[in-house]
Amino acid sequence: KNKVGPNLWGILGTDRAKVAGYNYSSAMTGAGGQWGYKELDHFLADPKGAINGTKMTFAGVKKGGDRAAVIVYLRSLSESPLPLPPPE
Repeated sequence: KNKVGPNLWGILGTDRAKVAGYNYSSAMTGAGGQWGYKELDHFLADPKGAINGTKMTFAGVKKGGDRAAVIVYLRSLSESPLPLPPPE
């Protein structure tokens, strides 16, 4: 259920600011787009830089490997996970 933030179950591949029952900031609702791997990585690195005006107070995850671990974990919270992107 939603708490300080929205429930993140199955978040990858979904539209931003669409979890029912969560009161998003106008910055987040106005951002549009979906939560893909690159978008989530960018947001986790610097939430306020990625979406100026977000009410997320978290400073971000600076290490890329740590962000990747969070994203892999979030991917695991889906009944039909978003396909992994090809290696760069």
